[in-house]
Amino acid sequence: MTRKKKGKSNKGISNLTNTILSILKKDRNQSYNYKQIAAKIGVNDASSRNQIIKKLRDLQGKKEIEEVERGKFKAVINTEYHTGILDLSAKGSGYIISDDFDDDIFIASNNMNKALNGDEVEFYVYKRRHRGKMEGEITQVLKREKTEYVGTIQIQEKKNFAFVVADSNKMYKDIFVPINKINKAEDGDKVLVRLEDWPENADSPYGKIVQVLGKPGDHNTEIHSILAEYGLPSEFPYEVEQFANQLDTSITKEEIAKRRDMRQDLTFTIDPKDAKDFDDALSFKVLKNGLYEIGIHIADVSHYVQEGTVLDDEAYERATSIYLVDRVVPMLPEVLSNNACSLRPHEEKLTFSAVFQMNDKCDIKNEWFGRTVTYSDARFAYEEAQAVIENNVRLSADETSQLDKIDTTIPKEVSLTGEAYNTTQDIAQAILKMDQLAKKMRVKRMSAGAISFDKVEVKFNLDEHANPVGVFFKTSKDSNKLIEEFMLLANRKVSEFVGKKDPKKTFVYRVHDEPDDSKLATLQGIVSKFGYKLNFKDRKTTSASLNYLLKEVNGKKEQNLVDTLAIRSMSKAEYSTHNIGHYGLAFNYYSHFTSPIRRYPDVMAHRLLQHYLDGGNSVNEDIYEEKCNHSSNMENLATKAERDSIKYMQIKFMQDHKDENFIGVISGVTDWGIYVEIISNKCEGMVSVRDMKDDHYAFDQELYAMIGRTTKTMYQLGDEVVVKVKNTDLVKKHLDFNLIGKAE
Repeated sequence: MTRKKKGKSNKGISNLTNTILSILKKDRNQSYNYKQIAAKIGVNDASSRNQIIKKLRDLQGKKEIEEVERGKFKAVINTEYHTGILDLSAKGSGYIISDDFDDDIFIASNNMNKALNGDEVEFYVYKRRHRGKMEGEITQVLKREKTEYVGTIQIQEKKNFAFVVADSNKMYKDIFVPINKINKAEDGDKVLVRLEDWPENADSPYGKIVQVLGKPGDHNTEIHSILAEYGLPSEFPYEVEQFANQLDTSITKEEIAKRRDMRQDLTFTIDPKDAKDFDDALSFKVLKNGLYEIGIHIADVSHYVQEGTVLDDEAYERATSIYLVDRVVPMLPEVLSNNACSLRPHEEKLTFSAVFQMNDKCDIKNEWFGRTVTYSDARFAYEEAQAVIENNVRLSADETSQLDKIDTTIPKEVSLTGEAYNTTQDIAQAILKMDQLAKKMRVKRMSAGAISFDKVEVKFNLDEHANPVGVFFKTSKDSNKLIEEFMLLANRKVSEFVGKKDPKKTFVYRVHDEPDDSKLATLQGIVSKFGYKLNFKDRKTTSASLNYLLKEVNGKKEQNLVDTLAIRSMSKAEYSTHNIGHYGLAFNYYSHFTSPIRRYPDVMAHRLLQHYLDGGNSVNEDIYEEKCNHSSNMENLATKAERDSIKYMQIKFMQDHKDENFIGVISGVTDWGIYVEIISNKCEGMVSVRDMKDDHYAFDQELYAMIGRTTKTMYQLGDEVVVKVKNTDLVKKHLDFNLIGKAE
């Protein structure tokens, strides 16, 4: 009988070449001997060490590594290194988006090198390809995109440690937490965990619990979890609230004397009926020369929010208000957002105004910008203003309204003189005239190439416990578009005033680049399944065909899908000091000026505009570009949180409808299943291909379809189907359907 030699192993170390090269390339300036490499791999038997020694000599012979001193090796660096942002998939692999390449770089799960979703990474590219895509390997993490994650804690009592299982399906590792860092969390709690370290030989990152959010499934826990996941606040620090509460918000004679007094001009607000802050108002009068003088009056937030204060620091960090389904997380404390800076009826307010004189063709004959004091004569809900426009006899009841009844014989021509107002009649006539002007401005925008995105918004009726008891859809009507056009006018003219006059002056622009050709091609491929064609010959035909598409799908089953896809085909609007115009609005100059209560870039625009009105020189562009980038990033996070809250509420709503059949439209097809959007409530869920048991279905990428191999039954993008709720997961925000069949 042959005896096995002690320490001898016939088992080879898998993927040893790549492992050694990965170690040496990661620490390119460090040399390693075979013992150090063995320690990093986590082996210590003689056979493994011999394999490493042999492989080192083999790689040296191939000139992939070099011996820099006796027994110590470094990688031969003949590879070009790049940087980019990692976009992980739920499967653990991912893609790097890099300015050095036109196409994304595929990264296999075993080549992540501890990188996480959104991280800025260094990488190199292999000569081989993966399914036609360039493939690479991450060599090091340059900057973590985030270090805090929301998840559920699992405490291992006997082993004296815990793991946090992250909610995000893009976090592919559980997070190890020592028992002394669980911050009194109990097993099963929803928590916020902060990454502290990821040791070389550790499979999981190490972290500590920084906040216990509550029990999974509880409403407030899940809403706070959404905010925490994106690093967004849920309340103001004590010192910020205190500072705001101690502000002098009185309006003095001295302050009025510094401003244009417009308190005698007919002024009103039009907002959602449940709005608590009113940051814009309109004034209207007819001048003796026949021109219309229209004022767009914006709350003068920058008067109260002074640079260098804790209030300003907090507003900058937040950068935006966040509108979740059941609450608003404001940018400013309530004493400002709902009181001092809210243009409430029958109250004098400090405002920053853009005042225009225009004729019936909407030609601007004169413009003025500056600080004002105004007085709102009335507050309208959009529904009330819409009733005026439609000449309804009676408006919807609202205790804050100044109107009880509108005379249907009111002429559409206005004859106001600005001397003595009968508020009810005069505001009604002003609204009618401004509606006419708004429609003319809209026609001008559309003919210039603007794109009309009137996407349907999903809203919920909530009971006193924030449970969804109904779904309704919010659409944009004439009263909404009236306000939109005059806000667009103010935003455009303010940016033109600065940018056209002196392009070298630093300003905060809202920019929107042209759409990417590949995204438009994808859109064309999908909408062609519904019988629509697009023309991308030039900018004008692109805009015209997109507008035609959006008009054609209006009211049809595929509207929400097509609207969403069309928006996704567009570039993302952002803030910048570098003006490239706004493609979607067809404006060469555009800024955000009209909502400083809820957007920090508007506060910056107010400050800069006043600075230049006072004759000031241009400010430091780099400082403001950094502030613009921060504001764009925070806006993006807020948008994600808002979408998550809608998804959460949709799933909560569907929990009470598990026994019902619903007709839906197939809104997406992948190799793992089909996504279905219910027509009646816009809730979207997934039918797993594993649950389609009547046949063996395969994904056809070209047809955007799932096709049965035996029956040839096809479920294609846009098809109407009948589904039933299979599972609702509030924690993971997953909605799963069972497929009943095709709709008749």
